[in-house]
Amino acid sequence: MQFLLKIRRDYYAGALMILIGLIVVNEGRTYQLGTLQRMGPGYFPVVLGVILVFLGILIAGTASTGGAEEQEAMPHAEWRGWFCIIAGPALFIVFGKYFGLLPATFVCVFVAALGDRDTTLKSAVILAASVTIFGILLFSYLLQVSMPILKWGL
Repeated sequence: MQFLLKIRRDYYAGALMILIGLIVVNEGRTYQLGTLQRMGPGYFPVVLGVILVFLGILIAGTASTGGAEEQEAMPHAEWRGWFCIIAGPALFIVFGKYFGLLPATFVCVFVAALGDRDTTLKSAVILAASVTIFGILLFSYLLQVSMPILKWGL
């Protein structure tokens, strides 16, 4: 039964990649393609879409060639991880709007890092502080994104 679930999952993954690739190719065709020497705005998306379709075919095609020794147990749902990863960007939006880039980045990374069961509070704080410092340097000073670093109030 586990082997059938693995095969079905690989087929679904391949089919999803093929579907996304076809959508990207279809949308990319609406832009000017250009040539290899003078690429238009649709060239890169079309090429990436074709690569996605090719990889999807490879994944779906190799799904039935795997042996029974590749069986794996069905993992249980990681509700904590899912919640933390979804809550991180949501908190970034709220904190970014009311408090600025620094607290928004810190909270986003800190909460998302807590989704991993092996992460300690100390390592989450260190990761969040590191990403926040890098993000402030990159987005505020180097790219000059017009989001305030610190802001207070509604």
